[in-house]
Parts: sequence; structure tokens; C-alpha cells
Amino acid sequence: MLGVQSGGGKRRTRAATSSLSDRQEGKIKLVFLVATVGITLAVLGVGTEFWVELASSKTFYSNETCLAAHYGLWKNCMKKLWVADVDPERETCGPIDLPGESNCTYFKIYTTGENTVLFHKTPAKNLTIISAMLAIFSLFLMVMGAVCIIMALSKGVQFFLKPAAVCFKLSGLLVFLSLIIFHQSVLSFLASDHSIPLHHELSWYSGRGYESSGRGYAAV
Repeated sequence: MLGVQSGGGKRRTRAATSSLSDRQEGKIKLVFLVATVGITLAVLGVGTEFWVELASSKTFYSNETCLAAHYGLWKNCMKKLWVADVDPERETCGPIDLPGESNCTYFKIYTTGENTVLFHKTPAKNLTIISAMLAIFSLFLMVMGAVCIIMALSKGVQFFLKPAAVCFKLSGLLVFLSLIIFHQSVLSFLASDHSIPLHHELSWYSGRGYESSGRGYAAV
């Protein structure tokens, strides 16, 4: 009897020490709110087609119109802009938010396996697929981390907080790896053909460059 009571007392003691106080629960709810905002922004970032913007010289095709493009992990868009709308001091077509005719298509590499050609250049299919898969797995880990936080709140225990932290750390690492690999795919894309010089900018990123026939550079 004493052994049974002693064992029950130990279990109650462990349960009491693992339960959450009101202050801890408030902090966890705040973390969950921040995580929800982060997951939402990550989904929007992965889904957008503005990972990179491309612009040819504004006088390369004609004196009236010029071409610009932008694409992400899943979708690419070509846009015809009026040269008259472009800043006279700007040498390339753009910016992309100017009014013009836009034509968007999804990458066929995920359905039929066909490569996409933009400005006679071909994006690196393998690198694009790898960066996309890393981004998806990162989102999966973010969701799993959020589920762990919900379990910690619903069960009132701290046990689920450690796996939640691991999930969020790994997801952040995968996002950075996805960006690095995508950057390499952009450089490979620019090097695939030099017949059309292009100016490129990675959205929300300081990297930009101008690739011309025979040579090019990109600041990282």
C-alpha cells in the first residue's frame, strides 16, 4: 500500500511540475500568435511569383514597347511595358509594377516535365525543384511546430514545446537553403544564354546584377 501511494505521489508531483502556470501559458499563446503570423507570411512568400524580376534593355525590341518578367517557384509572368512609361534615366525595362500586358503561366516541370524558356534562357529545372521541395517541407515543419504548441496549451504540459522549437528551427534553416539554391538557379538561368542581356533583381533581397553578352556579375 505504501509503495502504491508513494508511486501515485510521484506521478502527481511530476504532473504538477510539468503543468503550465498562467504566466507560462500567456507566453506560449504569444509565441503561437507570432508563429501563426510567420506561417501565414511564409505561405504567401512561397506562393508568390515575385522571387526574381528580369528586365531587358528598354530599346532592345522596339522603341515603343519593352519586355520584363518575374517568376517564383511555381509561376512565371511576361509583361510588355510601354517605353514611354519607363523612367528616361532608366536603361532597362521596368519596374515591373508599371501598367502593361501581362501573360502568366505555371511551370510545366511539375506536370509534364517541360522546361520553361524566358528570353531564350532556360531555368535550371533541378535547382528549381529542389528549392520548391525545401520550401514545402519548411512549411510542413512550421505547421507541425504550431500543432505542438496547440498540444502544449490544450494538455497544459511543457513536453511539446521542445519538439515545437526543433520544428521551427529546422523550418527556418530550410527556408534559407531554399533561398540559396533558388539564387543559384537564377545565376544558372542567366548563364544559359547570352543573346539577350538582362538586368535581374531578387525581390526583398539586396542581390542584383546585370548580365550582358559574354560577361556578367551579381552582388550577393
